[in-house]
Amino acid sequence: MAANINPTTRRRRLGAELRRLRQASGLKSTEAAERLMVSQPKISHMENGRRAVSPRDVRDLCVIYGVTDQLLVDSLMRMAQESAQHGWWTAYGDHPQSVYIGLETDAASIHTYQPLVIPALLRTPAYAHTLIKETIPPLTPEQADRRLKVLLRRQHRLYDTTSPLRLWAVLEESVLGREIGGPDVMREQLEHLNTLATEPHITVQVLPATVGAHPGLSGQFSILQFTDGPQAGVVYLERFANDLCLEKQSDVQCYGTMHEHLQAESLSPDRTRDLITDATKVHIGVTRRS
Repeated sequence: MAANINPTTRRRRLGAELRRLRQASGLKSTEAAERLMVSQPKISHMENGRRAVSPRDVRDLCVIYGVTDQLLVDSLMRMAQESAQHGWWTAYGDHPQSVYIGLETDAASIHTYQPLVIPALLRTPAYAHTLIKETIPPLTPEQADRRLKVLLRRQHRLYDTTSPLRLWAVLEESVLGREIGGPDVMREQLEHLNTLATEPHITVQVLPATVGAHPGLSGQFSILQFTDGPQAGVVYLERFANDLCLEKQSDVQCYGTMHEHLQAESLSPDRTRDLITDATKVHIGVTRRS
């Protein structure tokens, strides 16, 4: 059972519960920090799920907040113990997207906009391996191989027969023509993309190059939604040096509206598949000419 525990999710849920208990007690985070004899940032980190919380801290905070339900205290302490465990991805070494992977593992749906490349969960091994090697030059071959294995493991969510991840991807048209790994790799990738796009839980739309200014010009983003838990969703912004997770409800709603606008500006799923088929033929032509 322990292997199925997602520590990222446990930390976030525990943090939300600790925040709720603190607010119910009428204490500010600075007051809670003073009574626990820790810094205020530590309380904030506990409540936003960005760090593991020890069972002892949970027990002491429950005393500070006046929690008398021992079953609740025991449950929160057990959650704290589980949140200190490692996710499956740690078996492959340190990963810069560990926080995101933990969220993705527990998400019910993802709405993403990708202006430059095929979304990670829809990539073939060859396409993904080329991107890893060419966009992160400092990686050794062994590190690149581990990154690829993590990605392929992440893709299992799309093939989960009991609760497959719902994915809605909007791509720029230029993504179809950007040849990653050569014509053979690109042709295989586009064929794979079209195959996945026929699955009922996967929607792919292409934003035509003729569309002028639009909300996606600020860059790539993904919106993760959950079936339960403390938050309605999380916005993930992937950057080369450091990634950002936005959790404010106003941010989630703003990016959700942006994605809806992009959907409206994009080709329908059927027309998108036709366009991808045409792009595949272009890469076949490239192969024959070469």
